[in-house]
Amino acid sequence: MSGPTGIIRRLLVANRGEIALRVLRTAREMGIGTVAVYTGPDRAGIWREAADRSVCLGEAPGGYLDGAALIAAALQAGADAIHPGFGFLSERADFAQAVLDAGLRWVGPHPAAIRAMGDKVAARAAAAAAAVPVVPGGLPGEAGIGFPLLLLKAAGGGGGKGMRVVESAEELPDALAAAQAEALAAFGNPAVYAERLLRGARHVEVQVLGDRHGACVHLWTRDCSVQRRHQKIIEEAPAPALSDATRDGLHAAALRLAAAVGYDSAGTVEFLVAPDGSFYFLEMNTRIQVEHTVTEQITGLDLIREQIRIAEGAPLGFAQADVRCSGHAVQVRIYAEDPAAGFLPSPGTIRGWQMPEGPGVRVDAGVRAGSEVSVWYDPMLAKLVAWAPDRAAAIARMRRALSEVLVAGVESNVAFLDAVLAHPDFCQMRVHTGWIAAALPEWAPPPPDPLPVIAAFLFAEGAPGAGRAAQTAELSAAPSGPWEGLGGWRNA
Repeated sequence: MSGPTGIIRRLLVANRGEIALRVLRTAREMGIGTVAVYTGPDRAGIWREAADRSVCLGEAPGGYLDGAALIAAALQAGADAIHPGFGFLSERADFAQAVLDAGLRWVGPHPAAIRAMGDKVAARAAAAAAAVPVVPGGLPGEAGIGFPLLLLKAAGGGGGKGMRVVESAEELPDALAAAQAEALAAFGNPAVYAERLLRGARHVEVQVLGDRHGACVHLWTRDCSVQRRHQKIIEEAPAPALSDATRDGLHAAALRLAAAVGYDSAGTVEFLVAPDGSFYFLEMNTRIQVEHTVTEQITGLDLIREQIRIAEGAPLGFAQADVRCSGHAVQVRIYAEDPAAGFLPSPGTIRGWQMPEGPGVRVDAGVRAGSEVSVWYDPMLAKLVAWAPDRAAAIARMRRALSEVLVAGVESNVAFLDAVLAHPDFCQMRVHTGWIAAALPEWAPPPPDPLPVIAAFLFAEGAPGAGRAAQTAELSAAPSGPWEGLGGWRNA
């Protein structure tokens, strides 16, 4: 827990897109000077406009992974702290230590906690030592795990990278080689381990917040079970349909693990919850999460603000009894991808962009009309959050909000998200981590509405009153005429 303390005067955000904007906005509200970074492909990134100044990390798209360049950018810009956001170097203990060694503040947990939880095998051991249940597992091929339900996972990171399901011993060699190669590419570490696969389990996590004075609280639960290709697409808080015993057990287990590693920032302890209510440690993410927004909506806390205050050495300023849970929040991740084509990314230029408004609706976006969706980075465009007094009302509000979303120029998953929200299994909370593949295996988008095409023609002819659909169609169509290029847009 070493490192300088005191008021942060200028903060560099070592990230891009919506999370960079998210951090920069809170820093500005706190009166902190800000520095953004970007690479050649991100030269037009809108987060640059939210910062007092920006520094180019070079033309190569991998600049966000260059720790030395990021530290040099911070020193060059006169920053005294670095916030890593999520992804990239956010869970690299060596980078966190290098930031501290450079005399800068690290807005995140101390490197020892990152290191303890960063290796998934070591994290399992730490969880077991803290009396937190873990899924039976170990090194691939060890006795006691068993087939046919074996899950290979990368030891050096999460996010579904390096993950393979193995149904038999015959499948193990090829699956192991593929998992190791993917883990090496994603995390620079080819090590993998095996866990018994729990059929029908939910992915439930607990947000924790600890300071440098020994205080630690939980901020309730989140359910992140709706996933495609091991990637979350819908999250909600608090996690519904849990018994009091399971919920209280999750809270207590998360706090025990956080205390065991002296956790001193915002972090997330993730669990698998079996159909019978038993739960097992999955991993701990030692950073801010994509889905932190739903926790903010139900607690009223700004987790980025809390991270910064902790990095300055301030105590939490509230106890567990002060953390209230109000209402229900649902978040969807809007991606530039084609769900009907196996969720393939859809790079290109966003030619039309409109996000919803209204009570209880929040949008965290990293793009706008004219932004380029690059092949080099994750294709998430925005996070859309709906809050309401109860879950049913939150789902209804989210569906209304999705009906107002407009993404033109690239494919998006908006219609697919609405189909999930409308599904009886989701509404009655009968979902699990493999639910999408089981319930919507051959989902296809609804047939296109012919009205926007007619409106596009009228708009091109100068007819009055063509409306928003016509304007959208014009943005998406090629300049040569209203009928060309229409296949590349969607009035979602």
